[in-house]
Amino acid sequence: MRAPKNMLVTGGCGFIGSAFVRFLLRAQGSVARVVNLDLLTYAANPDNVAEYATDPRYVLVQGDIGDQALVARLCEEHAIDTIVHFAAESHVDRSILGPLVFVETNVVGTVKLLEVVRARPGLHFHHVSTDEVYGSLGPEGLFTETTRYQPNSPYAASKAASDHLVRAYAHTYGLSVTLSNCSNNYGPYQFPEKLVPLMILNMLEQKPLPVYGDGLNVRDWLHVDDHAEAIWAIVTRGARGETYNVGGRSERTNLDLLRMLIDEVARQTGTSADGLGALMRFVADRPGHDRRYAIDCDRIERELGFTPRHDLAGGIAATVRWYLENGGWIERVRSGAYRQWIEANYGDRDARAATPTPG
Repeated sequence: MRAPKNMLVTGGCGFIGSAFVRFLLRAQGSVARVVNLDLLTYAANPDNVAEYATDPRYVLVQGDIGDQALVARLCEEHAIDTIVHFAAESHVDRSILGPLVFVETNVVGTVKLLEVVRARPGLHFHHVSTDEVYGSLGPEGLFTETTRYQPNSPYAASKAASDHLVRAYAHTYGLSVTLSNCSNNYGPYQFPEKLVPLMILNMLEQKPLPVYGDGLNVRDWLHVDDHAEAIWAIVTRGARGETYNVGGRSERTNLDLLRMLIDEVARQTGTSADGLGALMRFVADRPGHDRRYAIDCDRIERELGFTPRHDLAGGIAATVRWYLENGGWIERVRSGAYRQWIEANYGDRDARAATPTPG
């Protein structure tokens, strides 16, 4: 059992990282301080955790995980005992167009964090990764924690490399680490380039719904709040040096998921599902598009007692409702207005002077 008190969360303004920060500040009374280190690039938004902006337990630091001096200073100033590492470039299409930034952030950035931890062996380091490191499955079978790595995109390869480096540092230097590999996440506050919010917003604006290839690629879907809870279980109770797969037990083809979204948007907006379905457009497949991912999450269920709280139908309904009710958040993301929010709310706090990358 570990009892984190002062936690450094990297990438805590991103989709999954912010869900974890909200989880910590909402539910975990034992946590005294959450330091959120985020570079605030295009997919990050402090608005994701704006409800805690004035909470004395929360500090937002605009900075780079590759800045070892900064990370070391934060560890000392805030007596950090646990680092949970979300920060990553994560969009597969972007990795195909420009892989070098994925190597710099996901591989080099992780190594620089590990160097800080190596100088502080009392820290526990949790590394958040993806099921994409395992490659593509056929129609049968599941990814387990011992599945051979076979990444098929620059993004997946960069995450695979970072996973190996975390394990290597733990083995070589005796660091306290845990790792997790998750399936596809969905839920509130997800950047609009990702599948679920993209489809919801396109339906609301009567824009085409692009479907790669034949639409029969299969993914397992996990609600982001369930993922946050799973990470807490691993951080506090997971065996040192071990990996846990986190899944939602909700496999769907892309077409099936899109039809579910169409039906739910139609139901909640009182529009025609047939009319929304007519917006579907089959487009050229993504290069190297993996056919199927599916997670075997028996280990985390058996050893740590974690099971997802959300079934897919209920989770999708709640997600659609959130996007319908949060048009202001969507507009601020699309316009880049969050930069003014940063200046107004964090200008006098522990934020660096670097300008966020425009969205």
